[in-house]
Order: sequence, then structure tokens, then C-alpha cells
Amino acid sequence: MLEGFVHVGLPSRIVLGAGALDRVPDEVDLLGIGIGKVLLIATKAVRGDADLLEVALGDRFAGRIDEVRQHVPAERAEAARAKAIEVGAHGIVAIGGGSAIGLAKAIALTSGLPIIAVPTTYAGSEMTPVWGQTTDGDKATGTDPIVLPKTVVYDPLLSHRLPLKVTTASVANALAHCVEALWTPKADPITEVTAVEGARALREGLLVVLGNRSDLEARSNLLYGACLAGSALASAGTGLHHKLCHLLGGAYNLPHAETHAAVLPQVTRLNAPAVPRAKARLEAALETDDLATGLFDLFVKSGVPTSLRELGLTEQQAVEAARKFAASKPDNPVPVDEEILTEVLIRAWAGERPEGVVR
Repeated sequence: MLEGFVHVGLPSRIVLGAGALDRVPDEVDLLGIGIGKVLLIATKAVRGDADLLEVALGDRFAGRIDEVRQHVPAERAEAARAKAIEVGAHGIVAIGGGSAIGLAKAIALTSGLPIIAVPTTYAGSEMTPVWGQTTDGDKATGTDPIVLPKTVVYDPLLSHRLPLKVTTASVANALAHCVEALWTPKADPITEVTAVEGARALREGLLVVLGNRSDLEARSNLLYGACLAGSALASAGTGLHHKLCHLLGGAYNLPHAETHAAVLPQVTRLNAPAVPRAKARLEAALETDDLATGLFDLFVKSGVPTSLRELGLTEQQAVEAARKFAASKPDNPVPVDEEILTEVLIRAWAGERPEGVVR
């Protein structure tokens, strides 16, 4: 008999298809009464596409921000909020990776301005009400429905030129959303099904892209998988893995996506045995007989760094991070203490294949 559960679905309009970028001006009009001019936020990697979008927006265009940084530094957030007020923006269009969408969320958090997100990577933040901001090396995160983009436009034409190194790291980020959604306190059968299908699409797309990074069908699969991954995490919330990554990113300025690739297999080795049904389903989707080692091997095959040492973290900092995190008494399906967290982060620092059980 199926156990009872509560599932909260989040409302977003999803537009996916080659050439979908051309629909953004119409999507602005569909946002509703009172929406006129929008602030355009773009990452440097898609500046050319943003230029075309700026022209297409016509009199809907209010202004533009091109300077974005990962982890949303507080000073950038404040400057962006001031810019939105200065140009009289009624909404925001963010095109690029998670950093562009994160900056849009920082504006929405204090202003309530609606967001249209046009992701060009697979970060998945466009599907979540989660925001983050870093102040003096401390990354604060929170959840607020006001920052959830009203519309998400997925155009595989924008990502088919994405460098392979960026692609693989971003897919690791998306897979982290799928895996974490299996064991949070709010996880349920619907988020489980969503996460498993997301993981299947991500793996399938990734394996094709490794041979041909311009394959449009594979890029569409990756966007579809990232959408599902973000949706699953939005409902299930974040847990030990994401909180560790946020700590490492904010305190030591580690690259967000690559940090996921190094930490995820080790946290999975710890937590997956606590959710055996979901573990088996995800293993089938990823075509592996062990979830933790399967993820690690997929990341190695993809060329994604699997050690925090490669990302610039020292062993002492890994130990320090474990001590800091243990002090917060994290909630987790498997009880953790400083000793277990230290083992997890030292293995992630060294890039050890996650075999065996946690002591």
C-alpha cells in the first residue's frame, strides 16, 4: 500500500524548442497587466544572443546588465537592484547560466519583479524558488516563491555551442538535483519519478554530446532533463549535499558546478542506502549497479573534476569545512557528525572512488 504524502507543485510556464528565443518578446507581453519594460541580464558567453534579444524586445527593453558572477556577491546584487529601479523595470529577462538567473532572483527577492529565465546551461535554478547571495565569504540561501521565474524558455540552439567542459560540469550540477531530491524530508513519490526521468534524460544527452557537442537532439534532452531536475529539487528542497556545496562555494570561492561533481558521489555513498527503492530506480536510469560509483565513473568519463583538490581546496580547508558544517547539526536521513563529515569531504578532496560503506 502506498504511504500517504504531500506534494507541492510550483507554477511555471515552460517553453522548449529550437528557436524558442524568438518567442521571448511575446512571453513578456503574456506576463500580465502592468508589465512593460524589462531589464535584460546576460552572461558574457551569450552576449551575441542577448544583443539580438535586446533588439527584438524593442520598446519593451529598459536596460541591461552584463556583469554577473557566480554565488551572487552582495555588492553585485545591490547594484542590480539599483539598476532595476533606475531604469524603471517592470520585469526581468535573464539569459545565460545559473549566475545570470541568480542575479535576477536577487532583484526579485526585494522588488517582486517577475522573471523570464532563458537558461543556456543545465543548472536548473530556473525551476526553483531558491535564491543565494554571498557576503564576505558566507553564502546565504533561502526559499521564496517570489523569486521563482514565471516563464522559462529553453532553446537548444543557445546551448549547442556550449564548450564541452562547461557542458559536462553543468550536467553534473543537474544530476545533483535529481539525486538530492530522493532523500530530503520533503521528498515524495512524485519528486522521485520526476528525478529519475530527469537523470535518464541527462545521462542519455550527455553520452551523445561527449561524441558530438553540437547534436541538437541531445542538447534538447539535456535541457529537458535539467528542467525535470530543477522541478524535483524545487519540490523536495535541498539537503546535506547542496548545503555542503554552498558552504564550500561561499567560503572558498569554489566553482559551483564542479564542486557538485566532486561532492555528490561521496554524499551518495553515505545516503543512498537509506532510500533503497529510489536508489534502485535511479541506478536503472543511469544503467549502473551502484549509484555512488556510477555517478563517479560517469563524471570521470565526462572529464569533470572529481576532487576538490583539483578545484583549489586544501586538505586543511576540507577538515575546517567539516567542522563548521557539523556545528550546524544538519538534518540528514543518515545521522552525521564531524567525523563522518570529515570522511566525506576528505574523500571528495582526494577524489576517491566511492566504494564501500561509510564507517
